[in-house]
Amino acid sequence: MSPPVRAVWRYLERFSFEAKIYLGIGVLLCAVGLASIILASAIAGEALTKEAKRRGESLAQSLAARSVDPILAVDLLRLKNMVDETAGNDTDIVYAFIIDQQGRVITHSFQGGFPVDLLAVNALPPDRARAVRLLNTGSERVYDFAASVSLGGSRLGVVRVGLSQTTIMDARRELALAIVVAVGLVAVLAVGLGSIFARTVSRRLGILRESAEEIIRGNLDVLAGPFLARECWEIMNCKRTDCPAYGDRQRRCWHLAGTLCESCNGDVFPKKLDNCAACKVFLENRGDEIQDLAEAFDVMAVSLKDHIQRLSATRENLARQQQLLGTIFDVTPDLVSLQDEKGAYRAINKAFRRYFNLREEDVVGTVDPAIFSIQSPAENVAERDDALQHGRTVSKEIMVAHEATRRWFHVVKVPVQDKDGRIIGLLTTARDISALKNYQDQLIQSQKMEDLGRLAGGVAHEINTPLGIILGYAQMLLEDLPQGQAREDIAIIERQTKVCKKIVADLLGFSRQSANIIREMDLNESIEEVVSLVRIIFRQERVEIETDLDPTIPAIWGDKEKLKSVWLNLVNNAFDSIGQDGTISIRSKLCKHRRRVVLFFADTGTGISQENLKKIFDPFFTTKQVGKGTGLGLSISFGVIKDHRGRISAASPAPVEYLGQGAESHKQPGPGTVFIIELPLTRDMGLPDEECEETRAARGEKAG
Repeated sequence: MSPPVRAVWRYLERFSFEAKIYLGIGVLLCAVGLASIILASAIAGEALTKEAKRRGESLAQSLAARSVDPILAVDLLRLKNMVDETAGNDTDIVYAFIIDQQGRVITHSFQGGFPVDLLAVNALPPDRARAVRLLNTGSERVYDFAASVSLGGSRLGVVRVGLSQTTIMDARRELALAIVVAVGLVAVLAVGLGSIFARTVSRRLGILRESAEEIIRGNLDVLAGPFLARECWEIMNCKRTDCPAYGDRQRRCWHLAGTLCESCNGDVFPKKLDNCAACKVFLENRGDEIQDLAEAFDVMAVSLKDHIQRLSATRENLARQQQLLGTIFDVTPDLVSLQDEKGAYRAINKAFRRYFNLREEDVVGTVDPAIFSIQSPAENVAERDDALQHGRTVSKEIMVAHEATRRWFHVVKVPVQDKDGRIIGLLTTARDISALKNYQDQLIQSQKMEDLGRLAGGVAHEINTPLGIILGYAQMLLEDLPQGQAREDIAIIERQTKVCKKIVADLLGFSRQSANIIREMDLNESIEEVVSLVRIIFRQERVEIETDLDPTIPAIWGDKEKLKSVWLNLVNNAFDSIGQDGTISIRSKLCKHRRRVVLFFADTGTGISQENLKKIFDPFFTTKQVGKGTGLGLSISFGVIKDHRGRISAASPAPVEYLGQGAESHKQPGPGTVFIIELPLTRDMGLPDEECEETRAARGEKAG
């Protein structure tokens, strides 16, 4: 296609469909009309010309045949009448005349003189009987017909008849005008019918266009197909309400699969049409191609709506599942991360981000083994590659030491597989088992103390009698001996024996499994009794006791006297640690979930080293000077708290908020120590394995 034609075609493509139909019909009619006019005019004109020539020849021959006798008889009058009669038959006969064999004019029809020039033109040769020639007279064109007047082979003369071409041309023009009028009428009729057709097609295409625009706007409830007077269930008088086509006026039954009509074969559109071609529903409701297109458009819209609804439902379901999985993923306290087959992080949960103080956008997509800093990057890479390549699961415990605390994690690394068994990622979880480790340590400590208690009890019973005898004889000797070196030596034996007796008594108290007198008691009241007992003595060394007791604590079940001995032991140890100028802070409160009561005994003393904190509840372990303590006080306290189904622990240095406001008045408070005691609220309640948030906060640990 040449560029000009292509440009014209592109220009025509901008026209509307109706304008294209009008233009096409107009161009076609113009071309056909013009060709018809030219062809009809040519054919009709040629026919008229031939007919005129045959008529002229016939007139000339007829006049020649009738002129034989008058010429022989030299009847000029008769010849004149014959010539005038021939010339007067039609207006298109211009002239007629006869010449003799010498070429002289015998008679003619001219009103004026005879034009002599006519004799020289269209002269009839001797060997020809007739001739025709077109002459131009100046005013018009004339067909001149010459016919020989012969008798017995001898030429008597020549007849000449002139027929006007103007008349023929006028007839041709009239014929052409009639053809033009006829073609025009046909064109008008064709344009009218084409307009009706174009408007019908354009209107139906416009409905399709409007339907498409509505679909683009999101409205899928459009109906482009025509409304049928009767649907399939009405035509067939069908009562099968469970049929997919029943009640559906937007789709035709031959477009639907699974219809329950007996003549249906179960195929889907368009194969179904082969079976529906003879159905009276199809024969009554089928339409032309545009209706088929509109009905297919309706089917597309309904199918698209159903598909979108299913997609929306699926998307909502996926969103709910994603939200649920995200909630579960973030709620779990374990540190969870997911890596792909290349080691890049794909997801991390809230606990992971909080523990490592990272943002999700800083982690997802990276391949940095140092992010999981619980263990070394090299170990991370080795375990990751081994799991991804060989599918091995990693399960181990890791201890992470900080400046003042240590935390234990149970790390599990599990390869993630797809449905085909191909490894596509690695799921890592790290669970904080520090509380479980502490519980295990306390359990070991408790078992050790029980064993030591039984051992100490046996030893105490064995040496108590000899010590009693030694003390008795020493006292008898002191009564009999006078003052002197010997008496002083015996006095030393008496004092040291009493120290041994006290140690033995403590051992017996530590080992004795006496029954607890459990009854309801006021915990705050027992603390106040101990504080009132020692407050005056402590003030002599400028050591203040501050209390912050929660009044909402209900009565608990316990042995009041044994618990008071624990409080007394803790405040005495705090006093010994402070020496002079310090504060002892005692606080009690309900835990966050009101399941237990928590006590804090904090001091501004010298504190306890991290190494000694692990051993302070061991029997006979003490940081006091020789002769100042037996190392059994905290062990006995540990046993009492354990008998009450409680838990006791210590932290040093103590957080400032637990030291009490009085600590601000002292010049140089030590790092301090805080003892934390957890007791259940009811008699039969045991404590959970994990420590409460208040206990972890008192040890300087973050909750969670």
